[in-house]
Amino acid sequence: MSNTLEKKKGAPNPIVIIICIILVSALASYIVPAGVFDRVVDPNSGRTVVDPSSFQYTEQNPTGFFDLFKSLTLGLQSASDIIAFLFIIGGAFGVMEATGAIKSGMGTLVLKMRGKELLLVPVCMLIFSCGSAFAANEEEYLAFLPLILSICLAMGFDSLTALGIVFGSTGAGIASGCTNAFTVGVAQGIAGLPVFSGIELRLASLAVFYIINVTFVTLHARKVKANPQASPMYELDRSRAGTFEVNEEERMTGRHKVVLLIFVATVAVLVFGVIQYGFYIDELAALFLIMGIAAGVVGGLRPGEIADSFIKGCHNMLFPCIMVGFCKATTIILTDALIMDTVIHALAGLLNGIPTVLTACGMFLIQAIFNFLVPSGSGQAAITMPIMAPLADLVGITRQTAVLAFQFGDASTNCITPASGMTMSALAIAGVPLNKWWKFFVPLVLIWWAVCCAFLVFATLTGYGPF
Repeated sequence: MSNTLEKKKGAPNPIVIIICIILVSALASYIVPAGVFDRVVDPNSGRTVVDPSSFQYTEQNPTGFFDLFKSLTLGLQSASDIIAFLFIIGGAFGVMEATGAIKSGMGTLVLKMRGKELLLVPVCMLIFSCGSAFAANEEEYLAFLPLILSICLAMGFDSLTALGIVFGSTGAGIASGCTNAFTVGVAQGIAGLPVFSGIELRLASLAVFYIINVTFVTLHARKVKANPQASPMYELDRSRAGTFEVNEEERMTGRHKVVLLIFVATVAVLVFGVIQYGFYIDELAALFLIMGIAAGVVGGLRPGEIADSFIKGCHNMLFPCIMVGFCKATTIILTDALIMDTVIHALAGLLNGIPTVLTACGMFLIQAIFNFLVPSGSGQAAITMPIMAPLADLVGITRQTAVLAFQFGDASTNCITPASGMTMSALAIAGVPLNKWWKFFVPLVLIWWAVCCAFLVFATLTGYGPF
C-alpha cells in the first residue's frame, strides 16, 4: 500500500518517531546509572530469569556513535522472524487479491450487510478477541487489516473503525489472556502457579472488555456512518477511496468461493494449530504460504502470475517490516547499555508504602509503563515477574493477583506505544497518523485502566488464588 509512505500533513513520519525514541534511549545510557540483576534458571519454568535480590549498580556502558547505528541493523536481524512472517502473509494475500476472490467477496458482503452494517463490528471483534484470548493471536491480525480496512471504507465507516476493531479485539483478548501461553502461561510458571489457573476471573474480564470495546467502536462507526465528515480521517480516507474500492456488482464465481474457503480453512487450521500444537510464526508463515499457492492454483493464475502477485504483496509490507526492525533497536540499546534492569529496579521501588488494597493497582501501573519500553509479553514476564511474585508475598497479596496485574499492564498500552512494532505497522498499513490515533483511542485505554483497577481491587479483597 503505497499510501502508507505518503507524508501526512501535521504528523511526522512514523520512522521519524521511532528514530527519536532510539536517540532518547541512547542519550539515557549516559544519564541513567547502569545496573544488573543476576540471572538464574527458574526451576518452575526452566527459563532464565532475574534474581530479585541481586540488583547492583555497575560500570556505565553508554551507547557509542557507531553502536547507535549498529542497533538499527541488529534490530532488523533480531526481528527477522516477524519480518519474514509479514513478507509471507503479504505475498499470500497478494496472490489472493490477484484471483479477484477478495473483491468479489467484499462486494457480496457489502450487499448482504446493507442496512445492518454495524453488525460487522461485534462479529469481527468476537472472533478476533477469542483468537487473542485463547490462541495469543496479535501480530497475526496485521494480515487481516487490509481486508477489514477495505470493508469498513466500503460500508461507509472510516479507517479508525478498522483499527478500533483490531486493537479493541487484541486489547480484550490479551488483557484477559485466558489460555495465552506466551503471557499468562509464562508469568504463572515463573510465579510457581498452576498454568492457566484462575481462568474464571479472566473469562469474566474478557466478557467485560469485549462489551466495552464493541460499544466504543460501534458508537464511533455509527457516528461516521451518519456523518462521514465527523471522522478525523475524512479527508485522508476520501483521498484514497479508489485504493480500497469494492465493486458490489462483481459476481462471485465458483473459483472465488473455493479460494475464500481455502482462506477460511487456513484460519481454522491456524487457530487449532496454535491451541493444540503451539504453532507460532514459522508454522503460521508456512500455513499462509500454502494458502497463497493453493489460492493461486485454484483461482486460475499461471505460475508467473502467482510469482508476480506474491512479489507485489511483499512490496506492500516493506514499510511495516522496516518499522518492526527499528522498534527492536530500542530494546537492544537499553539492554546493551545495562540500564534496562535499572529501570525495572526503580519502578519496583515505587510500590513501597502503597496501601495493600491498591498495591496490585500500583503493580499494574508499573507494568503498563514498562510496556512502553518492552511491548513483548513473554519478555516482560521474564524480566518483571521474578520481582513482582516475591513482592506480592511481602505486601500481602496473592501471586495470582500479581500475574493479573502483569497481564493487564502488558495489554493496556500495546496499542498506543510507538515502541510497538505491531501498533506502528498497523498505523502505517491503515495510513493513520499517530496523533489522530491517540486522540481517538486513548479515551478507551483510560476506561481500560479503570476496569483493570476494579478487577485488581476485587482480586485483592477476595484473595484471588490458588495463592
